[in-house]
Amino acid sequence: MSTFGEYFRVTTYGESHCRSVGCIVDGVPPGMELTEADIQPQMTRRRPGQSALTTPRDEKDRVEIQSGTEFGITLGTPIAMLVKNEDQRPKDYGNSTMDLYPRPSHADWTYLEKYGVKASSGGGRSSARETIGRVAAGAVAEKYLRLAHGIEIVAFVSSVGALHMFPPTSTHPTPSTNPAFLSLLETITREKVDEFVPVRCPDAASSEKMAEYIAGFRDRKDSIGGQVTCVIRNVPSGLGEPVFDKMEAMIAHAMLSIPATKGFEIGSGFGGCEVPGSEHNDAFIVAPEVPPMETGASRNGIPRPKLTTKTNNSGGIQGGITNGAPIYFAVAFKPPATIGQAQTTATYSGGDDGVLEAKGRHDPCVVPRAVPIVEAMAALTIIDALMAQQARQSTRSLLPPLKQTIPARKTMVGGDDAAAKQAAGVNGVKSD
Repeated sequence: MSTFGEYFRVTTYGESHCRSVGCIVDGVPPGMELTEADIQPQMTRRRPGQSALTTPRDEKDRVEIQSGTEFGITLGTPIAMLVKNEDQRPKDYGNSTMDLYPRPSHADWTYLEKYGVKASSGGGRSSARETIGRVAAGAVAEKYLRLAHGIEIVAFVSSVGALHMFPPTSTHPTPSTNPAFLSLLETITREKVDEFVPVRCPDAASSEKMAEYIAGFRDRKDSIGGQVTCVIRNVPSGLGEPVFDKMEAMIAHAMLSIPATKGFEIGSGFGGCEVPGSEHNDAFIVAPEVPPMETGASRNGIPRPKLTTKTNNSGGIQGGITNGAPIYFAVAFKPPATIGQAQTTATYSGGDDGVLEAKGRHDPCVVPRAVPIVEAMAALTIIDALMAQQARQSTRSLLPPLKQTIPARKTMVGGDDAAAKQAAGVNGVKSD
């Protein structure tokens, strides 16, 4: 389906060469200041034509809010956002060659198998143009997360092809054990990442090599893949469900729904398999105190945890539930399927093989433009989990305090510490 989320619901629409693309967002809290100026920066980071390393398709991707706000304030009603397709070229695809052969590794064939019909102008819904609605919705979610909880989401390119910003070594088979990587996660900002456009790898030497590497594939009419790493800071503890909707499972679901994704790892990931448990375990320590107004956490009934971990191989999630430490993960993107090189492929009808030289305008590597898409899907996942947890905590707060026979954290929404102590005394449990 084309809808994501349960409490913060996003439905995207549009194809690569239709008149417009966009989304409808339902569940946005009322009373939040919101204009196009809050959304456009992320749209601009995602837009094509940013450099010689991206598709030359010239789209401004100007977002227009159609409903759900008045005088720059959200009303709590569905917010519709639209972006016009201004540089469509369906004729690049509607020719005898492109209509005759499915592009190798593209969704042309599978869409035809599923629906019995496919868009002849580009990839249709499988096009990266679909992600415009995600990025617009993600920007709305991010504003709430930042204002209400101080949550920060930053993604960056960590590898292109065989070039890694933090290559695995015998000492550090996973970046999660590399102090330089962990330090970067604590301090990296979007402003810093964007200093390294067009690649968005926040390391000068790596960025330069990656840019040359991508340019080489572009010049050979070929393509290459890469990885985007993302960190989410100031996430409250307690988000996520213990079984099927574990926090990492929901993030993986969101990330692997992005076009061209083929892999996902969180925390120590696959490299963590090579680290002994004695080194991999994240020891608990007392968490440093954080002023509530600095993060905004306690204003919404989700207090900061008393404990944190000395290391963070878990990637901020244990047992499917956030522990308050930064969440970090990596997403793998395959090489773009549409390339200008001649490729042998069968016809749609199953006739003899032929040669396809794909037309159109396409990225030689998608990861530089995938950065804001990853950030958007991270925001949509976190806000949905937050709303679920807030609903659970608000209903719990209406119950009488527990007798303190089991470990229980005080509920801030409507909770009463004095009442809890009184209940403990009534039931024969002494309190100091």
